[in-house]
Amino acid sequence: MIQVVAEDARRVHGLIENGRVVVPADALAEILGWELKPEGLCRDDQCAPVAPGSLEADGGIDLLAAADALGRPGLVDPETESVAIGAARPDRRAALVDRQAPDFTLPDLDGVPRALSDWTGRKRLLVAFASW
Repeated sequence: MIQVVAEDARRVHGLIENGRVVVPADALAEILGWELKPEGLCRDDQCAPVAPGSLEADGGIDLLAAADALGRPGLVDPETESVAIGAARPDRRAALVDRQAPDFTLPDLDGVPRALSDWTGRKRLLVAFASW
């Protein structure tokens, strides 16, 4: 089992070998929301063309190659068996150009959940801290 963080975090069957992350084909839809079909990687009525056989590896799908075909960067830590898949290029670009942070909810100092959208129309200062 490997830990994969994309839209959310989940543990899936798979293996990390020589920098490749191989997952079962049915796990691709669970992780990225796209399925491998003969016409390419598909979600609803959208398809991203991929060369036949280019994503297949060791009886499964190369997750990083699939993410790359969708314009999503990937990072692997073999030591902790963890994989992170970033947002698509257009989403990252829009966030940088439009300077719009995605809405999220975190507890305040009193433990009350606060969403970024609660402060729409007001100036905000976000302070982040990590103990590691």
